[in-house]
Amino acid sequence: MFTKKYLKTKPICRVSFKVLKKNIGPAQTVIIIGDFNNWDLNAPPMKKLKTGDFSYSLDLVKDKAYQFRYLVDGKNWFNDESADAYLPSPFPGIDNSVIAL
Repeated sequence: MFTKKYLKTKPICRVSFKVLKKNIGPAQTVIIIGDFNNWDLNAPPMKKLKTGDFSYSLDLVKDKAYQFRYLVDGKNWFNDESADAYLPSPFPGIDNSVIAL
């Protein structure tokens, strides 16, 4: 899930992503990978919270849409259940999450 906070002085939206432990189980790492980081498998991991949830915030240019997915423990991909939309990925039968700002 994610929240959006639009800045008043810049064309930027601060997006806070959160992955709940109940959705992924006892994971060690979660990385958010998408258009905004060129699908970099070596992107910085999300912060693991005491609850076992993961969080990550970043500033994105508004009036754009970004595709993304989560990578758990370097092997399991999943989408955001609160995505604004889903679009087909280059891989048959797999969709990407979309956040529209």
